[in-house]
Amino acid sequence: MSETRPVRIAVDIGGTFTDLQILDARQGQVVAWKTPTTPADPSEGLFRGVQDAAARFGFALADVGLLLHGTTIATNAVLERKLARGVLLTTAGFEDVLEITRHVRRDIYGLAPDPFPCLIERDLRIGVPERIRADGSVEIPLGDLAPVIARLKAAAPEAVAIGLLHAYANPAHERALRDAVAAALPGVPVSLSSEVSPEIREYERLSTTVLNALLMPVVQRYLQRLEARLGEGGFHPRIFLVQSNGGMCSLRRAAEQPARLLLSGPSGGALAAERLSRRLERPNLVAVDMGGTSFDVSVVQDHRIGLVTQGEVDRLPVRLPMVEMRTIGAGGGSIASVDASGRLTAGPRSAGARPGPVCYGRGGEEPTVTDAHAVLGRFDPDFFLGGAMRLDMDAARAAVRARIGDRLGLSVEQAAEGILRVTNAQLAAAVRLSLFEKGLDPRDFALLSFGGAGGLHATDVADELGIAEVVFPREPGTLSAYGILFSDLVQDLARSRLFPADPAHAEEIAASLAALKAEALERLAEDGVPESRRAVELAADLRYRGQAFELLVPWPEAPDLPALLARFHAAHRARFSYAAEGEPVEIVTLRASAIGRFDKPDETPPAPPEAPPAPAPRRVWDGTAEAEWPVWRRETLRAADRVAGPAIIEEAFATHVIGRGWTAALHPDGAIIARRTA
Repeated sequence: MSETRPVRIAVDIGGTFTDLQILDARQGQVVAWKTPTTPADPSEGLFRGVQDAAARFGFALADVGLLLHGTTIATNAVLERKLARGVLLTTAGFEDVLEITRHVRRDIYGLAPDPFPCLIERDLRIGVPERIRADGSVEIPLGDLAPVIARLKAAAPEAVAIGLLHAYANPAHERALRDAVAAALPGVPVSLSSEVSPEIREYERLSTTVLNALLMPVVQRYLQRLEARLGEGGFHPRIFLVQSNGGMCSLRRAAEQPARLLLSGPSGGALAAERLSRRLERPNLVAVDMGGTSFDVSVVQDHRIGLVTQGEVDRLPVRLPMVEMRTIGAGGGSIASVDASGRLTAGPRSAGARPGPVCYGRGGEEPTVTDAHAVLGRFDPDFFLGGAMRLDMDAARAAVRARIGDRLGLSVEQAAEGILRVTNAQLAAAVRLSLFEKGLDPRDFALLSFGGAGGLHATDVADELGIAEVVFPREPGTLSAYGILFSDLVQDLARSRLFPADPAHAEEIAASLAALKAEALERLAEDGVPESRRAVELAADLRYRGQAFELLVPWPEAPDLPALLARFHAAHRARFSYAAEGEPVEIVTLRASAIGRFDKPDETPPAPPEAPPAPAPRRVWDGTAEAEWPVWRRETLRAADRVAGPAIIEEAFATHVIGRGWTAALHPDGAIIARRTA
């Protein structure tokens, strides 16, 4: 979709910083900005960042036509359990599905394992007299709703989730129930499973619907605060929010289905990785995003990121399409401590934005990974965030010494080194698992390192994994926002219905696909997408008959069944090392992605520096003693320069450590490519 106003801004609100990427079509330049997150009201930090960026880069607020917004509002609400008080209406006799869950034991040796979380208590799960069969036919018509509505009103809910048995096959009872609830409790948000996740598997569908319902008041309040800021100083852009699948959605859609925002921010990094894999001609990348609170791993294979049809947030299933990603609690703000057994740990607790690491000087007292880097001399205290924040190095040393060094009998430098070694082992383990579970070899991949803290660990992590190449992209501290900047509007539709994948059912399958595609195009029309900007991509979930799981298979040739089957057998062989091509195959769910294309203005490559670089020495702890490392400024690097490790490359919002045995050089795209040379 085109936009007449020249400035487009992408925002990624993280736990510590709010990242912005600004594209001004008049110059074709993409620039970055970073501002502290304001946890009490993230929209405040967002608007402040836009104002600061406008003043710094010379555009007016009225020039901003698009604001593309990634947020952790939904994720944080789930993790912190700051959710609305909800009621679940479900088929009578199925009130306990949400609590029974799946009988999967994660801790197989635990005698008293932690129970799976259940977001709605038993007395707030109300049975409804009705029953629909799996084929969509009605077994028990919708009964008298007066007792149900009376119990519902007595519970005084802030949100209502409706998830009836087999509603994906026939939503009539859910819709009638919604109308009754709306008449009895006007203004209370209602979430229907047939609209949020119309797919088989009752527990996962109920879990997703409940999450969606309980998030609706939370996200709607945030969107109201965000919209209230529109108009200030002429700032009135069209706003779209990032979904877990990496695509954008309108504010209306986000308010109706906030569960689609659960991986909103991190998915931007995966999108950026996919874009960069093409620009840098590196088809296989393992992308690692290390920010203030978390470490996110996504895999780009053959220039494509992976998508899954079901994810999980804090052990709660979410049956919605999302970028395939592994996240651990390891970031620059991760708190280091010594446990009762004398073991050094780092994370998952984080200092967050407030108070943040000790060296930030905002009242933090517990040492973090960032403080460990400060102790070892890897930061210029006067150039952090491009000089916007001065670091208190003495406070960092005192915290690491008192909380770690003295307890373990180590010097302050040894304690800081220990924090980083523990952290690097955790990061490498997350990457290793993300690749090994797909049968992939780390040696076949380059490591794409971004996030504010990623460059400090990248070559060390690559050494542990046997990866020989590390990519430091332009503006790595705000790369998730960069991925968001070039995203498109995407709506995912799904319809579960079991079809044998054989020619006898070809006409029936084609008719279902045509109906799904028509609905997808209708959604795009509702969002105001011009016909020339619309696209629909089809896919299907398939399995061999008798399997209890499916594989998501793209279907660009739809409704060509032989092509789909060939893709399925190939995908099954790649994932499980075999394909049973003689066995019957079933289509379980048909999927469509409705895509509204945004303009993709060309980027102007960065201008080469006028003066040659002049690396300056810095005293840095080098494992066993202090040593002088050269420190380069990224903006002064030229194509002919070679940075031999150990060395440091600094830029406004990131610091990169080039390890011993590595050599880094500038790519024509502006990325820095480091290769192991020893």
